[in-house]
Amino acid sequence: MAGPHEIAVLALDEVVAFDLGATTQIFHAARGHGGERLYRVRICTPGGRPVRTSSQFTVTPDDGLELLAEADTVLVASVHYESPVLTAGKLDDTVQEALRAAADRGARVMSTCTGAFVLASAGLLDGLRATTHWAHADQFRSLFPDVDLDPDVLFVDEGAILTSAGVGAGIDLCLHVIREDHGSAAATMVARLCVVPPWRPGGQSQYIVRPVPEATDTSTAAVRAWALERLDEPLEVGVLAARARMSIRTFSRRFRDETGMSPAKWVSKERVEQARHLLETTDLTIEQVARHAGFGTSTALRQQLSATLGVTPTTYRATFRSAG
Repeated sequence: MAGPHEIAVLALDEVVAFDLGATTQIFHAARGHGGERLYRVRICTPGGRPVRTSSQFTVTPDDGLELLAEADTVLVASVHYESPVLTAGKLDDTVQEALRAAADRGARVMSTCTGAFVLASAGLLDGLRATTHWAHADQFRSLFPDVDLDPDVLFVDEGAILTSAGVGAGIDLCLHVIREDHGSAAATMVARLCVVPPWRPGGQSQYIVRPVPEATDTSTAAVRAWALERLDEPLEVGVLAARARMSIRTFSRRFRDETGMSPAKWVSKERVEQARHLLETTDLTIEQVARHAGFGTSTALRQQLSATLGVTPTTYRATFRSAG
């Protein structure tokens, strides 16, 4: 039996303590059906030296950068906004080389929050879509114009390279990785143990500081909750807008402001999540899953899962079906 997936968490000077602790805890909490750890998480620093956190205490690691040469996944924790990598895109050569070597040999590389600056400084994000904390988006773009930055999302999965927004979104990214590696049931159990949401709808845009809306402004949250109970019914934007008692134009604008995506894209995403849940946890036929999730036919479900996840419903079920 293969051992646990090896994760190396890279901590640099001025590492954000919450980020370092929360992400390692999420992976530590992941267990298999026999209670075995699914991940082994270790923290490393350049030279194995102690690093100062942004919370004014010191972290002493057990490993140096050599850990990056053997890890299955490398996770770069976020750093404080006064770090040279944020202010000038400056990164120590040995760190750059270690990250590039890890990526070149096929390790999965992740960053949380401003850790994206580290990956970009190492040249790992050029030509790719990525995200970071919305408050640092302008600085990121000025330093790394070759990166397709999307500051409206909670995380971006580019396959071998993954980035997340502000520190809380690092938890979302870690749960996403567990979900992709071991299925929704495993990720949901970790979320329950850590008392965090297994999936947060919407994007980072709902947390961006904006001018206070007019007193007549209303939220689309109630309509979203209503729609989640009716994913098997027609949920065109006109239906949702009518439920919210808004014009389609006003509803669509407010919906995007709150979730970071259009109503149609949000409904499609939620239907995919419902289909994944049903495939993993029920004996429903593929046709029945398609109807319950709102896709109508197995053909439509197959097309959507293939486009979104790269696999058919049958393959997904065979891979992620919970044994418990």
